Amino acid sequence: MPDNLFDDLFLFQDLSRGEAELVYPLFHIRHESAGNVIFEQGDPAVFLYIVISGEIAILYKPDDGPELVISRVRAEGVIGWSSAIGNPYYTSTAVCSRECQLLYLSGNSLRKLYQEHPKTGLLIIERLAALIAERLKNTHQQVMALLEEGLRIKINKTAVTD
Repeated sequence: MPDNLFDDLFLFQDLSRGEAELVYPLFHIRHESAGNVIFEQGDPAVFLYIVISGEIAILYKPDDGPELVISRVRAEGVIGWSSAIGNPYYTSTAVCSRECQLLYLSGNSLRKLYQEHPKTGLLIIERLAALIAERLKNTHQQVMALLEEGLRIKINKTAVTD
């Protein structure tokens, strides 16, 4: 995989040559067409993905309701982090909204990096955490809209039956 793919990504900025030699080989590239499913809610959580280009819709299906789009992840966003935190299964579904280019690595590879090279592993984990936290911060308005819509539906159903 060409090194220049990593050059502009926050996750890999300012890595020393030695750190880059440890980290770059752990990642693989994946191209997906619009509509392709990357993983489904309940699938074994194996890989963590970084969006290089395109857009991924994150869908969640609660037990008591319809499937919801809870987030849209774009360039430099992280999906599939259940694999990195040790969850056995993905908690949501990831579908390409547009054609996508992704980097991915296994959660096991990330844990091994951290065990064998703690300084480099910690650096990558801290950067992943920053990217994930940014995505979660940006979902606040989406969650509010879903809750408001859900309340409106409930209120409307109650008004109709009264």
